[in-house]
Amino acid sequence: MSISSIAIVGSGALGLYYGGRLARAGADVSFLARSDLEVLRTRGIEVRVTDGDFSLPVVRAAATPEEIGPVDLVVVTLKATANDQLSRLLPPLLHADTMVLNLQNGLGVDEAVAAVAGPERTLGGLCFVCVNRLAPGIAECTMPGYIEAGEFSGIAQPRTQALAALFGRAGVRMAVSDSLAEARWRKLVWNVPFNGLAVAEGGITTEAILSSPALEAEVWALMREVQAAAAAHGCAISEEFVVNQVERTRPMGPYKPSTMLDYVAGRPFEVEPIWGEPLRRARAKGVATPRLAVLYERLKALAETAYRRA
Repeated sequence: MSISSIAIVGSGALGLYYGGRLARAGADVSFLARSDLEVLRTRGIEVRVTDGDFSLPVVRAAATPEEIGPVDLVVVTLKATANDQLSRLLPPLLHADTMVLNLQNGLGVDEAVAAVAGPERTLGGLCFVCVNRLAPGIAECTMPGYIEAGEFSGIAQPRTQALAALFGRAGVRMAVSDSLAEARWRKLVWNVPFNGLAVAEGGITTEAILSSPALEAEVWALMREVQAAAAAHGCAISEEFVVNQVERTRPMGPYKPSTMLDYVAGRPFEVEPIWGEPLRRARAKGVATPRLAVLYERLKALAETAYRRA
């Protein structure tokens, strides 16, 4: 199938990086932006990446989805804390065959998109990448990694492969999964401990976490709890995968997870989809996750403080 027009919903780190890659490769990309709108309109975007920095001085940026209109592909890069806006943002971007690729973290987020766009339009993507927004319109990627994508309603389709090919032409590797649910649990193996401990310990890096024997032990314990909860939901996560999540983190250096950056900046962060929903699903299957429960309560208290400041 042909994907000739793309809307990026959100101009944070992921939106700038993937939208910039796609636009640089010649795709017709529009950025739906809010606070960074004028910067994108006047200066474009800049992406700093290990395999070659690039800038796009002119990009199409819009304040409302109506300015963009229906497109072939919508890429949702908003934080899940803004999902109450989806019913306003998505409908003007949809036509009968629009694909909506949701790049949010956690569980329950694809259901939120599907409730607005329809399950038949919805795909989910897990971004195994190190990318941060340095300033309005500027993103830095220190580990390009890959995206694992799957259909919300079932196994991969020809359009899923077409989507992977589109991202591949833009220099982004996309692996196609036949189980989006399993892919989401796998991503939590990293997100739950590293994002969570980075916030709970006051805003520290992944390097600081792994430099502490006590915190590294907590990482392993949290990963095992996620692994057990996933297994109870029919998603087997291999030991090799779990070990690799720690080993691939060691060379990242002092990486600052996005949730930690939100926290130290006083912004709301995604406590429910990343920690709350996995905990609830574990309990529903009778799986004991005591460390996740403690971490969730700590993060929930910190998130409530962030919401009051926002």
